[in-house]
Amino acid sequence: SNFQTAVVFPSKISTEQQSLMLVKRLLAVAVSCITYLRGIFPESAYGTRYMDDLSVRILREDKNCPGSTQLVKWMLGCYDALQKKYVSLSFNNYRICLQTITECYHFKFKYTHNGPLLDFSSKDKRNDSTITCADTKKASILLIRKIYVLMQNLSPLPNDVCLTMKLFYYDEVTPSDYQPPGFKEGECEGMIFEGEPLYLNVGEVPTPFHMLKVKVTTEKQRMENVDKSILKHGETNMPLQVLRVDRDDPEE
Repeated sequence: SNFQTAVVFPSKISTEQQSLMLVKRLLAVAVSCITYLRGIFPESAYGTRYMDDLSVRILREDKNCPGSTQLVKWMLGCYDALQKKYVSLSFNNYRICLQTITECYHFKFKYTHNGPLLDFSSKDKRNDSTITCADTKKASILLIRKIYVLMQNLSPLPNDVCLTMKLFYYDEVTPSDYQPPGFKEGECEGMIFEGEPLYLNVGEVPTPFHMLKVKVTTEKQRMENVDKSILKHGETNMPLQVLRVDRDDPEE
């Protein structure tokens, strides 16, 4: 299916459509990596694809695994909302018995409505230059590598976890009756974590038309055995930055 295509970086991202295609592919790779490395679905639910020269596992619809088929359907629904510039996405692993969340992955999308985006995120304030495809490619590969590092450092998930996906809409542009295929209106209740939540900024990928940011929230004690070097603050070449643990999104 369309979901299974490899990630190909064009030599130049000159249209919004090219950018959208890349963001969709990157989202598919990131969500697939997370579920694969957290052991949520069996090996048969994944195929191997390449992202540049990085080999990645991609979810596929597997008739023996209704869960992976369902997640692919959700992702295609998310693509619909992404195309319409309505959405930001989060998916959680939660324990049924307590309805408490063990891990949450939040993908945030920013769109530019008037053409190419200037590099508003860079620390060195190069705001006279636009994003090149090389920037996007480098950030994409770094993001997936960081996800690999983080997933391998988190404690194993409990056996009784469920997966849910929620879409959060940008209200000012989203029609009140809009729901993408596979989704229904939900309550916007807060998240209950079993322990103290820890917020991690995994990374961001800019294109001239979009910005994708990935954050992970997990219970603090699940990170106790993580090699502290991956959690250094502020240095851009370090895989992860820990956000302050007392609020969800410091940049908002």
